[in-house]
Amino acid sequence: MAQRNSHRLSRRQFLGTAAGAAVGATFLDRYQQLAAAETGRVKIRDVQVMLMQGGRTYTLVKIVADNGLYGIAEAYGTPGVGVKEQILAMREFLIGRDPLEIDTIYTLSGEGSRSLSGTRTDGSAHNFMRAVSGIDMALWDLAGKILKTPTTVLLGGKFRDKVRVYDHAAPRNMLDKASCREWADKVKADPSGFTMHKFGFRRSDPNTDLARDPNNRILTTQELRGIRQGFENCREAVGWDHDIAVHCHWEYDVRTALQISYAVEDMMPIFLEDPLLVDYSEAWTRLCAGSRVPILMGENLARRQGFQPFIVNQGADILHPDLRNSGGFLDELFGMPMATHNTGSQLNTWATVQWAGSIRDFVACETVTGKGDWMDDVLLLDGPYIENGFLRVNDTKPGLGVDLNPDVVKAHLADGETWWG
Repeated sequence: MAQRNSHRLSRRQFLGTAAGAAVGATFLDRYQQLAAAETGRVKIRDVQVMLMQGGRTYTLVKIVADNGLYGIAEAYGTPGVGVKEQILAMREFLIGRDPLEIDTIYTLSGEGSRSLSGTRTDGSAHNFMRAVSGIDMALWDLAGKILKTPTTVLLGGKFRDKVRVYDHAAPRNMLDKASCREWADKVKADPSGFTMHKFGFRRSDPNTDLARDPNNRILTTQELRGIRQGFENCREAVGWDHDIAVHCHWEYDVRTALQISYAVEDMMPIFLEDPLLVDYSEAWTRLCAGSRVPILMGENLARRQGFQPFIVNQGADILHPDLRNSGGFLDELFGMPMATHNTGSQLNTWATVQWAGSIRDFVACETVTGKGDWMDDVLLLDGPYIENGFLRVNDTKPGLGVDLNPDVVKAHLADGETWWG
């Protein structure tokens, strides 16, 4: 991936890193060649937004061209106060622009807007990446339709035909072996076939664990023993053909994070997620140097600059952007293993997987879908959704290759919302 990203002049630069200095041609050559023949022929006519409501809020974006084609995507939902308003505030900036000039639109996004000052992507106080990310991904869907090419191909080509996805299934009580066996039986019988599961661990009760301070970021001896025993029980129950990821929710200091990694390392977790505070510090580098469990982080970081210190200082083993936070499809390519945070709807899961198909060292995509409920019917698909824990990469239809199921979406619109606004 490093070699696919060097000579762009805006967000696709490597920002002066050693990796950037050593690389060659841009990975967007094919896109630029295809787009050249269509440049100036199509303009953006409208920008539409609507919110779905389920267990979370889902912000759906539609970019409509004057030739009738449109692209759809998902911006951040819960928590997403103001995201819809930010997208609509950019209508004035977007309407009339060539939708194929995606990087220019992204880089200047919102410039000159009368509703809010500043651009949306320059890292200033006016950084509204959750809105811009949804617009960016909708533009890539639209570009694929205009150029009659799958989005994954426009992003440089696919490295795989399917992408692994993982769920949040967890035992009711990790310290109870019977509960762990019940959990293992359930996940192995799941029709979606997930073979990777992410979950955290419970803290002890301060009424019985007298060493527990509910406000500090340190684990007690009792808690560390419980973590080790709990994950041993899970591994024993589910076997070695399923992967387990350990979620830590940014809660611990570096010494405690190392203790967690030592406690679980014999169970070979696929990664330890977000054990330290969100932003980079030397603690992340210390943790990576001392842990034998791969360290993953990044779901709350925005733009390439947010990830840069982790990369330069070896403060992470696996990057973990949420494409609805980080800038869309083209802002996180560094030649490092990547997984994706994703609590979005079926639309964002599908879109993220299409992007992941073009990422060489991709690990897995999180999803809250695949449970067999209405969320698995948000899209009109011509085949199964998740099979054996994988979601397929579209290689036949233009753009993202899907559209919304209007009956399902209309039935789950948030209060006060109408179909595409």
